Amino acid sequence: MTRRARTRHLIELGGLVAKAGLVDLADDDRAMLYGAFLDLAQRLRDAEGEAQKLIWKRRGARAFADEVEQAKAARSAMMREDGTGAG
Repeated sequence: MTRRARTRHLIELGGLVAKAGLVDLADDDRAMLYGAFLDLAQRLRDAEGEAQKLIWKRRGARAFADEVEQAKAARSAMMREDGTGAG
């Protein structure tokens, strides 16, 4: 992985931490967040880790899909208000 690709990857991961609301919930306490991530990693290593991964993956995919739908609805509403859209 190139340095540029790695930097982009890390920025995207940080964005997910913020998007999930963890920065605010942790009051921007990096030690607490790191501890939580360590706990998360341990849970994923446990016997039920694979099942938990599937649950979280589905939840995340649903959340991403919901955001796309909300953005589409917001754009559609703005277009109707502006009179620029057909529907």
